[in-house]
Amino acid sequence: MSEFQFLVDGASYVASNPKTVVMWLIGGLLIWLAIKKDFEPALLLPMGFGAILVNLPLPGVLGTEGSTGIVTWLYNVGIASSEAMPLLLFVGIGAMIDFGPLLSNPRMLLFGGAAQFGIFLTVVLAVLLGFPLKEAMSAGVIGAADGPTSIMVAQKMGSEYFGAITVAAYSYMALVPIIQPMAIRLVTTQKERRIRMPYSPASVSKTTRILFPIIVTIIAGLVAPDSVALVGFLMFGNLIRESGCLDNLSQTAQGPLANLITIFLGITISFQMQAEKFLSVGTLMIMALGLVAFTFDTIGGVLFAKVLNLFLPHDKKINPMVGGAGISAFPMSARVIQKMALKEDNQNHLLMHAVGANVAGQIGSVVAGGIILSLARMWGLMIA
Repeated sequence: MSEFQFLVDGASYVASNPKTVVMWLIGGLLIWLAIKKDFEPALLLPMGFGAILVNLPLPGVLGTEGSTGIVTWLYNVGIASSEAMPLLLFVGIGAMIDFGPLLSNPRMLLFGGAAQFGIFLTVVLAVLLGFPLKEAMSAGVIGAADGPTSIMVAQKMGSEYFGAITVAAYSYMALVPIIQPMAIRLVTTQKERRIRMPYSPASVSKTTRILFPIIVTIIAGLVAPDSVALVGFLMFGNLIRESGCLDNLSQTAQGPLANLITIFLGITISFQMQAEKFLSVGTLMIMALGLVAFTFDTIGGVLFAKVLNLFLPHDKKINPMVGGAGISAFPMSARVIQKMALKEDNQNHLLMHAVGANVAGQIGSVVAGGIILSLARMWGLMIA
């Protein structure tokens, strides 16, 4: 009889909470995208499973008034109170990045800034659509295609759309191979896409590689103080890589640490995917604004390259597609640019140029997030 009563109670819960069924379906969709389509499986799979977990009847993984569930605890400790998970993940990302292509061609650093244009355009658009400024600023950062930065900004701003912002940031990052080519073709001609850029790598000394993360951290701390935690942890991971004396730690940061944090980050994010918080018209609008931000970040980088070409001699022209790699989706965006270049001209190899712009975008997106937070602090919009 007790088992029968459980079934009755379960059926009654589903009947009285139809939104939970929708969230189960959304969770299933994320899992399908992760497994079937291979879209950021390391994050979308735990996020999808987490979306199902947190929408099951209490106490479950959320807990009750008298106890704290595991997902609630992970969220409170790992994101809400310290942003520890995004920061630790950045140590692993930093250890994965080789800044050599950027250091051998420093002008690529410009695209890391230009390709953040969509963030600020989207903030303006969101305000015009009636969103409060803090929500508009949180949504704009989706365009950076940088999950940890989006998480940190949305959390510090106390955004009620935290779950939607996080899902959008990682989903659009996974959709780079679909979204970016369309955006780039929209604002370039075939002739521009066929511009060749010979790659002659300059020698980058070990001293330069070691000084670079230190100098970037200091500059970021002075220019955008609120970005210093993200930039600092990213650059610390890179310093471990470049030091040459901490290979075991570098491999640990790139592998076990990054993988472990990624798994638990996906589950933890799902805390904000509870049906009452997630399912709303506002959520759909935030997702749409994120797509606008991501698209115009790409377009901003491309158009900046086209402007530079107006002042460059013919043999020094930049293929505008490289500018589109200035977003933070590393290394996916660089690979997309290389595939597009080869499709237009099978002898045009842009990979190393695109990698330089792409790693610059990793820095640019974090600094842009820091600028957003600095402005929010100045205007009294932050909760932390």
